[in-house]
Amino acid sequence: MSTDAGKQPPPRSTTNLGLIPTLGLFTTTMVVVGGVIGSGIFKKAAVMATHVGSPEILLGIWFLAGIITLFGALTNAEVASIIPETGGQYVYFDRMFGPFFAYLYGWAVFAVIQTGSIAAVAYVFAEYATKFVSLPEFQHSIAAISFHVPFIADLTPFADIGTKGLAALLVIVLTAINYLGVRFGGVVQNVFTVAKVAAMALLVLGAFLLPTGGSVANLTTSSAVIHPTGLALFAAMAAALQGAFWAYDGWNTVTYIAGEVKKPQRNLPLSLIVGMLMVMVIYMLINLAYSYVLPIDAMASSKLVAADVAEKCFSGGGRWIAAAVMISTFGTTNSMILASARVYFSMARRNVFPRFLGIVHPRFHTPAASLIVQAVWSVLLLFSGTFDTLTDMLIFVSWVFYAVGAYGVFVLRRKQPDTPRPYKVPGYPVVPWIFIAFATIYLGFTVYNDVLGYQAAIAAGKPARMDSVFGTLLVLVGAPIYLFYRKKGQTIPPV
Repeated sequence: MSTDAGKQPPPRSTTNLGLIPTLGLFTTTMVVVGGVIGSGIFKKAAVMATHVGSPEILLGIWFLAGIITLFGALTNAEVASIIPETGGQYVYFDRMFGPFFAYLYGWAVFAVIQTGSIAAVAYVFAEYATKFVSLPEFQHSIAAISFHVPFIADLTPFADIGTKGLAALLVIVLTAINYLGVRFGGVVQNVFTVAKVAAMALLVLGAFLLPTGGSVANLTTSSAVIHPTGLALFAAMAAALQGAFWAYDGWNTVTYIAGEVKKPQRNLPLSLIVGMLMVMVIYMLINLAYSYVLPIDAMASSKLVAADVAEKCFSGGGRWIAAAVMISTFGTTNSMILASARVYFSMARRNVFPRFLGIVHPRFHTPAASLIVQAVWSVLLLFSGTFDTLTDMLIFVSWVFYAVGAYGVFVLRRKQPDTPRPYKVPGYPVVPWIFIAFATIYLGFTVYNDVLGYQAAIAAGKPARMDSVFGTLLVLVGAPIYLFYRKKGQTIPPV
């Protein structure tokens, strides 16, 4: 029998059918921590330092970004407690604002946000592997071959072929692990998250306890050359926040696997809160270590802050931190692969994506087809060389969805006032409104910086693009696909 796609959300038994709840609180918390802590904490501090030029402001930016992200997680946790369904944020938007808005979010996750992030983080893993092994490369004439895509970038599929090949192998191996069972993927997540946290703790201890460490004066000495004031300071802080938010991103992916979590009404909110508190403490400590060891100007000129700090603290620190980054990015890639495929699975179950993506593997009880398609698209983005460009465009869109998702708490309290809420956001309605207000201000400054960058590129005669506008257009490109499947009105038979 045919149904009009998305008019009414299916019951939970349909959305989660075939998936087995095997993940406990520890694993779901490790998914949060492992999904957030990737390569950003090792790389973004330098770029952020070039914007603000002050260690105090830099540390304040990391703290502010952590608090705001925590407010978002606290708000999201209430929704997670009342809608414990596979697909997480996608399902939430369907309940809050209807199937079309939910689809736009799911399409963005598939097209770029998560698949592009998988490609980008896997690429960082492979980059650091070159510290230990030599990877093959094509000769320059082949590596230089490129194909121009208007408004996006030049595709360079053969450049850095060894690095891309290793990154693709990582994506394929981790996809196979998660194909074989969510419990297996969860074990991998636990091991590598614990390992990355331990490595970061050792770096912090080395910075403060070894005699080759830094100086307290570095924590209060501003840059000799970077000192923005007035509106320029606010714009610089917004630009620095973009780096911090990128490092904090990924906290909501745990909601995608709700159908495979034990006691989801309890464990999802707890994992979000505990996980983000852990990440915030880790980030503050490691950035305090960076600022203690390196003067702000040295940090601003560093290509890899963590490696420079490690080298200053002990011999061979650069190779040690390279291994730590590989451990970190390995775990993050696994977390994204494990969680994100559940979004496309849920979309297929709601008849707005290809039907086969909603089928559960009869033996392994995993969304096998969604995992495979996700891997294929991630690898294609990887070899195109456009993943960083595309994810930069979608940062703006991601925060639009974050802000709208927080507003959805008010929508659900109005629509479903009598629904049991095992967890309620503390400080309601102040905490959600603070997150929404801050997200709106942040988005405004992002557009402001985009306009300035566009004008500067035009004046210099260089190719110009407004990432916030183009990112929005990329999301809207998926609308015809939604209309096609809505009109088709497929149904999925019981599994």
